[in-house]
Amino acid sequence: MLSFVKNLREKLAKTKSSFIGKIAETIRLRGKVDEELMDELEEILIRSDVGVQMSMEIIDKLRDEIRVNKISDVSVVQERLQKIMSDLLIHDYEEKTTVFDLDDKKPYIILFIGVNGVGKTTTIGKLANRFRKEGKSVMIIAGDTFRAAAIEQVEIWAQRADVTLIKSQSGSDPSAIIFDGINSAIIKKVDVVLIDTAGRQHTKFNLMNELEKIYRTIKKLLPEAPHEVLLVVDATTGQNAITQASTFNKIVPLTGLVLAKLDGTAKGGIVLSIKHELSIPVKLIGVGESIDDLRDFDVREFVDAMFTADSEVSENTEEEEN
Repeated sequence: MLSFVKNLREKLAKTKSSFIGKIAETIRLRGKVDEELMDELEEILIRSDVGVQMSMEIIDKLRDEIRVNKISDVSVVQERLQKIMSDLLIHDYEEKTTVFDLDDKKPYIILFIGVNGVGKTTTIGKLANRFRKEGKSVMIIAGDTFRAAAIEQVEIWAQRADVTLIKSQSGSDPSAIIFDGINSAIIKKVDVVLIDTAGRQHTKFNLMNELEKIYRTIKKLLPEAPHEVLLVVDATTGQNAITQASTFNKIVPLTGLVLAKLDGTAKGGIVLSIKHELSIPVKLIGVGESIDDLRDFDVREFVDAMFTADSEVSENTEEEEN
C-alpha cells in the first residue's frame, strides 16, 4: 500500500513538475552559477506566485549560501534552493495544531466563504463526508440562497455524503435559514454544522455586508461560534487568492484557508507565500475530484511530497512497508 506521502506526491505531480521542473530546467540550461542565474530563478519564483518579497528573501538566502560555501556546482544550487524553500515553509508552520478541535463544542460550526467557482460547495461536501465517516452527526446549511443552482449543488453533495441538509427557497434571507438551521442543530445535538454562503466577489460591498450579517447572526445564537471561518480559494488564481483573503479577513475574521484545485496548478508557490504574507494558515488542501480528495495541510508531508527526490520517497516507503 502506498504511504501517505507517496500518495500525496502523486496527487501533486502536476504542481511539482511545473513549479520545481521550471527551476530544474533553468539551472540545467544555464549551466553555471552566476548572477544571471539568480535573476532567472527569482523571476520563476515570482511567476509561480511565491510573491515578490518572499522571492527576494529566498534568493538572498541562496546567494549567501553560494558565497559562504563557495558553491559552483549547479546541481547543488537546486538542492540548496529547495532546502531554503522547505525550511521557510516549515518555519511558518512550526507549531502544528489540530485542524478541527471538536472537544466540548457542540454543535461545532464551520462557516465557509469564497467567490464563485473556487470549489467551496465541493469542499463542504468532502468535509461532510469525512466527518460522517468519523462517526459525527453532520448538518449542512444551504446559506447560498441567491442562486437556485447553488442550493441544488449543495443538495447533491449532502446526499452523496449522506448528511442532513437544511435549505430554503432561492431568494430567501440567508441569515434566516442559517438561524433556523443552527437552532435545529442545537435541539438535535448535532456534532458539526457546515454553512455554505453565496459566492461573492470581494469587491461587492452589499454582498460583503450580507456576509457580516450572517456572522453576527451566528454569534447571537452561539457567542463562541463560528468555531472556524474558512475561506476557500482556487490555488490556480495565485496572488489573487492573497488579495481575496486580505479583503475577506477585514469583514469576517478568517481562521484558515482551503486551497482547492492544488493538484493541477502551475502556481505551486502560493503555498509558500500565503501564510508568510497573511499569517492565516492553510488548513485544508483539495487535491482531486474524488469525495476523499480533501487533506489536512501538514507542512512536513507537503514538503516531502513537493521537494523530496523520487528515490528518497521510494526508499522511505519501502522502509515503512517493511
